[in-house]
Amino acid sequence: MRRRTTLQVAAVAAAVGLMAAACSPPESGNDDSEPGESAAPEEVPEAPSEPVTLNILDVAGNAKLTEGMVDQFVEEHPDIISSVSWESGGAPDLVGAIQPQVDSGNISIDLVMTGNDGLSAGIDQDLWIPIVDEFGDRIPNQENYIEPAAAMQELAQGFGVVTTYYPSGPLLQYNPDVVSDVPSTPEEVLDWAEAHPGDFGYARPANSGPGRTWLMGLPYLLGDEDPSDPENGWDKTWEYLTELNQYVDNYPTGTGQVITNMADGTWAMTPITTGWDIEPRANGQEPASIEAAAFDDLTWVTDAHYAVIPRGQSADKISAIVNLLNYMLTPEVNAMAYDHGYFYPGPSVEGATLDLAPQESQDVIAEFGRDWYDDLIDSMPTTTPLPPEQMVTAFDIWDREIGAGKY
Repeated sequence: MRRRTTLQVAAVAAAVGLMAAACSPPESGNDDSEPGESAAPEEVPEAPSEPVTLNILDVAGNAKLTEGMVDQFVEEHPDIISSVSWESGGAPDLVGAIQPQVDSGNISIDLVMTGNDGLSAGIDQDLWIPIVDEFGDRIPNQENYIEPAAAMQELAQGFGVVTTYYPSGPLLQYNPDVVSDVPSTPEEVLDWAEAHPGDFGYARPANSGPGRTWLMGLPYLLGDEDPSDPENGWDKTWEYLTELNQYVDNYPTGTGQVITNMADGTWAMTPITTGWDIEPRANGQEPASIEAAAFDDLTWVTDAHYAVIPRGQSADKISAIVNLLNYMLTPEVNAMAYDHGYFYPGPSVEGATLDLAPQESQDVIAEFGRDWYDDLIDSMPTTTPLPPEQMVTAFDIWDREIGAGKY
């Protein structure tokens, strides 16, 4: 049996790593470990002594991609996991939710599914078990990561396991009834926005995957001096965004409003990612007629979801989790990550091809995917996102110099 709840936390911080919130005391704990002390690797059995229950906190929308994998594992291995419950929350809430549990030793959230933001914030606060360093030999399917997913795994510093991956973007989404001459460079986007003020927009990068990807992709598209240094190496990007800002009325604080703006005609063009292009059309949030296009000389800014374990976890639960994660990284199981295109493609391992995905996923991709996506993914270079410290710097500069007063 599964249940879903929504995590409520009192305060939400503005940027990655700057998180402070309050939460209710956890209801349950685990064994006799000291607060924050996890079972040593040699104490963790190959399988738990008895079936365990897992409470998973999802702060990345990851359940869309992996819940079916988890359900299938529970069905096939009731001797390892008896039941699973899911909670959902936001990445800015994560530290405030986990920190009191780690500090008290009362762990009620057993496993966290997060993006790079929550992963990094937890590393900064020393909340996660170094799962790859201590238990990587029990997750041998990590050896099958596709190359860009392996690069995302490196960003985890041993504290998280990549479960799903996508190249992200940035791409352009547009209304073909309004946009007849589709831009293929940022300069052409600027020209179009100048000619159609208020019809182009994007969300605040600190609150939006497509907005964040647009921000980090521009230094490559514009040929900035150092795409890894937003403070000293992004002169062209900041100049460009300042000029573009003249023609943007406001910046939503979430991608959901971006989709609404495109659906109701408020905007006619926006930067987008593969998943945010496919799933809203498949789910009826946007008209199926909305189109997408690629930039010339695109460099994909990649993204991934990670599984992390809070410190203080019991030996039996660690055992169950590493068994589960290795199972999720088998091609036949990982192919479920195609889902409705939310993280297209989604799988992180070799061999997890679309023909192995559920028929529903195959049908959605056939109808709402783009026939040029796969060639573009194969042919264009990829880069990992900014490291956490630089990402926070980029968000701060954008908030102060670009979006101030408009979001």
